[in-house]
Amino acid sequence: MTISKLLIANRGEIAVRIIRTCRERGIRTVAVFSEVDREALHVHEADEALFIGLSEASSSYLNIPNLLVAADESNSDSIHPGYGFLSENAEFAGRVEEAGLVWVGPHVSAMKKMSSKIEARKLATSLGIPVVPGGEIDSDLVNAGSALGFPLMIKASAGGGGRGIRIVRDISELESAASQAEAEAEAAFGDGKLILERYVENPRHVEVQVLGDKHGNVVHLFDRDCSVQRRHQKVVEEAPAPNLSKKQKEEMYSYSLQLAQSMKYDSLGTVEFLVDVSTSEIFFLEMNTRLQVEHPVTEEITGLDLVSLQISSAAGDKLAICQEDIKTKGSAIEVRVNAEDPRDEFSPQSGSVWEFVSPRNGARCDTGIRSGSIVPRQYDSLLAKVISLGDTRAHACAKLTEALSKMTVAGISNNLSFLQAIISSPQFQEAGFTTRFIEEQGSKLLGHSDQDLARDISALALSLPGKEMLLGQSPWKSLGNWRLLSSSGHPERVQWYLEDYSGIQKVTVTDSSIVSVNGRERRLEAYWVSDKVLSVQDGRVSHLYEVTRWKDRIHVVGSGCRAEFRVVFRENVFTSNEGASSDTATQIIAPFPGLISEVCVVPGQEVSAGNTVLVIEAMKMMHNLVARGDGVVKELFCEAGMPVEGGQVLVSFADNDS
Repeated sequence: MTISKLLIANRGEIAVRIIRTCRERGIRTVAVFSEVDREALHVHEADEALFIGLSEASSSYLNIPNLLVAADESNSDSIHPGYGFLSENAEFAGRVEEAGLVWVGPHVSAMKKMSSKIEARKLATSLGIPVVPGGEIDSDLVNAGSALGFPLMIKASAGGGGRGIRIVRDISELESAASQAEAEAEAAFGDGKLILERYVENPRHVEVQVLGDKHGNVVHLFDRDCSVQRRHQKVVEEAPAPNLSKKQKEEMYSYSLQLAQSMKYDSLGTVEFLVDVSTSEIFFLEMNTRLQVEHPVTEEITGLDLVSLQISSAAGDKLAICQEDIKTKGSAIEVRVNAEDPRDEFSPQSGSVWEFVSPRNGARCDTGIRSGSIVPRQYDSLLAKVISLGDTRAHACAKLTEALSKMTVAGISNNLSFLQAIISSPQFQEAGFTTRFIEEQGSKLLGHSDQDLARDISALALSLPGKEMLLGQSPWKSLGNWRLLSSSGHPERVQWYLEDYSGIQKVTVTDSSIVSVNGRERRLEAYWVSDKVLSVQDGRVSHLYEVTRWKDRIHVVGSGCRAEFRVVFRENVFTSNEGASSDTATQIIAPFPGLISEVCVVPGQEVSAGNTVLVIEAMKMMHNLVARGDGVVKELFCEAGMPVEGGQVLVSFADNDS
């Protein structure tokens, strides 16, 4: 069969990625978009684009009838689901085929077997493939947990991406954790079924890429390591997996092919394993019947276009490669650039990206955003993937570090500095990590960026003559009379108030070169090289920094330094600071835009520090908002199902004795 017009039932980075391959193959593409995605990059990149519903995923990207109508109206002959959303939904795949369209994915029966981790475990066990002890959660949760022993992992039977997962270390936490995991799984995948497993404390997360066709041929495309995770979501992926024996890898290849062949698997798929580093045991986790987020690292080391191979299999073509033809070369590493604030417990962020600059050293960057893009609260926080290929793993690390240092994502908090810290850390360089790497190294990784230097450079950039365009007006006008003039009439001293995660600081710049904060002075000689590039000399060392400004934000990146600040006018400083500590104790304020999933208290109820008061859903994840002190719930300003904005007051408290 021929695929000539493909509808992509997805958005963002993966939609753009699929469009790229289709363009190379001469296949026309149809994008779909929700209300909030009208100006998204994938909409502009596709040959056609159709509106499919309101911003919430349930009304758009998860709305099967609307997607099928869009395919019919656009005369598409096929649908590619990307990853996430409906990519592993067997009902959707079946409806696509019933409509006479080509489903770019495996046959429905294979999807049904693997879309449930419960059924996947049963099949693996029947084939003699080892699985982690555990099983489906039944009504007797407490007894099942006690029989397995703690710690335990609760995870969603459907879907992936770290959603619907909780680690339980005590029986008292079990029922609450299961309830939250079920709600998160239901919200993300429309299926709240859960699995209870023994928790492996120090594992590696390794996966094998497989590819099949409709003629009974199945091959593997080697392995990837996805151990560097945060909250069970992958952060860094690489191929091939380092520091594993040939015997371990061959064992996983064999298991993966055995599983795929048992189902007559006919598309791209990924078989995931846990490797217990203390015992070297290998356990089957699950099989993802779709294209993976991390597929680029496999593409880089094999030189194959996995999306193109996937489309060919869907079209009924025989595999053009056999196992002996597939070779690997070098090492590839991928990082996920997310809209999140690492210094605020990685809280998801939404808003406008006012400047986006891809790496300029030849590293690959797959993204669904551009300068001016809006990052909505309703979807995943992924902004871009940066992938480096090197002759050796050390070369790939060095290339990736350089690429991240030359990348700009301004206007929205992100994890770029955090990623740089991971890649440059000794533990990562030596591949001495497990899935607990970020948990164990957290504080070291968060301290990577030189925040003080970035703050001083920001103040200096705002003060240098001739750059009024940074503010859109004269910087001296914006601060009223808060400057001193020399006898020549030029500014001699100016004070700026810059706010970051630690609060507001007053920064004084004297003679356009001496920067002082809290009595500490630093002399920085600087001049503008171009409209956005500032040359800064600190002592005898000189470096270039990119400095950009949008509205009340200023962004600095360069030479291991990356930070963003809010410029606060003097008349707002004392208002912003007054009562900050008391507000923290007497109120709960929404840390980011989201949807109230659960209200756990009622007015008049006593709470203690650490008690969960609200559960807020943002970017498909559930986040507990807890009381920071003892008190009594005075008033609720929200209810379950209510959308809220960042900074909105949700709950107020009174003292216990008031």
